[in-house]
This record gives sequence, C-alpha cells and structure tokens, in this order.
Amino acid sequence: MGKIGKRYNEISSSTDSQTLYSIDDAVKLVKNNAKAKFNETIEISFNLGLDPKQADQMVRGVVNLPEGTGKVVKVAVFARDAKAKEAEAAGADIVGSDGLIEKIKNGDTNFDKLISTTGMMLKLSKLGKVLGPKGLMPNPKLGTVSDDISEAVKNAKSGQVEIRNDKDGNIGVSIGKKSFSDDKLIKNYEAILESLDKEKSNNNVKGNLIKSSFISSSMGVSFKIKLEKSI
Repeated sequence: MGKIGKRYNEISSSTDSQTLYSIDDAVKLVKNNAKAKFNETIEISFNLGLDPKQADQMVRGVVNLPEGTGKVVKVAVFARDAKAKEAEAAGADIVGSDGLIEKIKNGDTNFDKLISTTGMMLKLSKLGKVLGPKGLMPNPKLGTVSDDISEAVKNAKSGQVEIRNDKDGNIGVSIGKKSFSDDKLIKNYEAILESLDKEKSNNNVKGNLIKSSFISSSMGVSFKIKLEKSI
C-alpha cells in the first residue's frame, strides 16, 4: 500500500465515516480540532473510483492554488546563459547547469522543485534514478519543463501543487495551513475539485471519479466532506 493509501486509511478510520459535512462546516471543525502548537497543514484526501493499474485511468497534473499553500518552496532551475539569468530574476533559489548535475549525482537534492528548460532535459534525463524516486524529475505536464522560466518559477513559488493518484487510487494534497482563513481554504479546495472535474473528462473512468473525500490536519482528526455535485 502506498503512502497516500496508508494516509487515506488512517484518515477514514479516525472519524465517523457515516457523517457527512459541508466543506464550510468541515473546515471549521478541522481547524477547531487542530490542537498542535505548530501551524498544522490542512490536507484533503480523495478515494477515487479508478483502476490505478490502467494507464488511461491515471490522474496526474498540477493545480495553481489561488491562496497558495503557506509553504516556502525552494526551487532549483536547470538552465544556462539567458535562461539562467531569467531564473535568477524570477526568484529561483538554485540555478545551474553542469555543476548542478554533479551536485545532484552526489545526492544533493536540497530543493522542493526542479525546473528545466526544454533544451537541457536530455542531460537531466540521465539522473532519472536519483530524481524519479523523489518525485523531482521535471515533467512538461507538471509545468516543470518549460522555456517560460519566469512563469514556471512563479507558479512553483506561489502555490502550485501536484495531484497524482497512488497505486491504491488515492490522492492526498495540502490546501493550506490552520492559520488560513476559512474562505482561503475553501477557495483552494474548490480549485482542486475543479481540476479533478477536468481530469475526469480526459479520463476513461466509468461512473464517478471521486468516491469519498476527507479533510484533516497534520495531527488532528478528520471529517468526511459532502460533495455538492458528483465528479
């Protein structure tokens, strides 16, 4: 069972699975029950009605959360010359080419996202065994292979999250922090739903894509969300 699958089972067993809450009530409840002394992350977990063994039923993409994630994201960019300068101007934390490849080969992956220009991907593809297991390999579908470096860095920094089902057909994604207002968390949640709705139209899933959904905090209990419409 994958990490998200384990998390989903933990969530679904730690709450009354028969009680459904509107997203407005669920957000209030999860924040009120987030009792840790640190600013807990608020996460949405989805159990999807797909067969993860079927390639045409996989869900993978990115969502730009309108209210951000509340996390500081460290971004590395694999580029050179003018594109390297563009990356630096856009606020990238690490910018490099051959030297960056050597650091990654030696296990230095001290960043949260790696962006590459199209022309540099051939070199970077040789690091698949290092970057792949960490989920750091740039991918055009995720906006991390791009020649619009400024936009790619901006998106990565401002609250872009990946949605991807695990081998058990579950998705877990952060929608912000306990310190966020209810309205900000709800807007981010709605952005995730909108993205999944679009994914369904490009997916070969029969019936509803989302079977059930829970909201939880890092250390708190979880609550089952009532979907306003079928997706």
